[in-house]
Amino acid sequence: MTYDVRTIRKHFPALTAGAAHFDGPGGSQVPDVVGEAVAGTLCAAIANRGVVTAAERRASAVVTEARLAVADLLAADPAGVVFGRSMTQLTYDFSRTLAKNWGPGDEIVVTRLDHDANIRPWVQAAAAAGATVRWADFDPGTGELATGAVAGLLSERTRLVAVTAASNLLGTRPDIPAIAAAAHDAGALLYVDGVHLTPHAAVDVTALGADFYACSPYKFLGPHLGLVAAAPALLETLHPDKLLPSTDAVPERFELGTLSYELLAGTTAAIDFLAGLVPGTGTRRARLLASFAALEEHENALLARLDAGLAALPGVTRHGAPERPRTPTALFSVEGVAPRAVYEHLGAQGVNAPAGSFYAIECARHLGLGDAGAVRAGIAPYTTDTDVDRLLAGLKSLPRS
Repeated sequence: MTYDVRTIRKHFPALTAGAAHFDGPGGSQVPDVVGEAVAGTLCAAIANRGVVTAAERRASAVVTEARLAVADLLAADPAGVVFGRSMTQLTYDFSRTLAKNWGPGDEIVVTRLDHDANIRPWVQAAAAAGATVRWADFDPGTGELATGAVAGLLSERTRLVAVTAASNLLGTRPDIPAIAAAAHDAGALLYVDGVHLTPHAAVDVTALGADFYACSPYKFLGPHLGLVAAAPALLETLHPDKLLPSTDAVPERFELGTLSYELLAGTTAAIDFLAGLVPGTGTRRARLLASFAALEEHENALLARLDAGLAALPGVTRHGAPERPRTPTALFSVEGVAPRAVYEHLGAQGVNAPAGSFYAIECARHLGLGDAGAVRAGIAPYTTDTDVDRLLAGLKSLPRS
């Protein structure tokens, strides 16, 4: 179907300021319907969830609708959708809960490709439990994480494998189903960081083989919060620390305190917006699949344009392997110019392409970039050819020492 980016852009008030936004991997811009849903929920009568008053019923409906929307987005069970302040917070919570059953002799596997939010919580939980951490390395030349790099570390002592579905730094997409099969054969659980994949591709958590799938609505046009999707039966086996009077029901027992109803309403609105990126009929899941197919085609075309332009610029080094399938993300350095200076030069021209390690500190170091990292340009549903050309023009005008 035709992807009408100009019509889509009209729904993003932030774009009227004129900047070309390549900062989506750190947080996307938000369509008008999301802001309206957040404001509408804040301005309506609302209370703690219940069934007696209209305000209580409204709160309950907001939560139910958000779980159903996420279930459609991820092909997950709505009864296994857990909401929290952020993906980082939820991963810390789950790491502490799972580590209650770990001890000396147990092992976990983390990868150097991952964002630190899917590394440090597990490393710290393992240390507290006396468990051992095994590190899976990726190829710094290609940015690829081979399945064997993970599978080769597994044993009957492995309790959990934590891996990204797409590198937030390079866009690399490991073979998650293959890694899941290897982890499950070893009797281990698989915790997948889907933060950087979810905005760009249709996700099916069952097909991926993820026992836990974490992502962040603010990366896919929604408000700032996080979520984890898991099978309700698996969640029933876990017992997080919680307040005595709070419910022991799943998934609520993993949600500490009162949920942010306005942010949940915004999440539902964001998912509905994604389902309408192209005209379609049928269930929300069917419309999401059609929209993501069109979105991938749009973003891949822009990524090819960006890759070709970067390759033609002298002194520009692309990190990773541009010819391999990945999310629409380009990480690059400019010879003789500090990443921060490139970032500031582009920003002065209204091109938002930040620099750094973006919390993928192990990845940046393994690439030889150090903690300063490199410049990252991420393509989003509202990105256009003109945006890409502005970025390339900004790099051409970059002063060189």
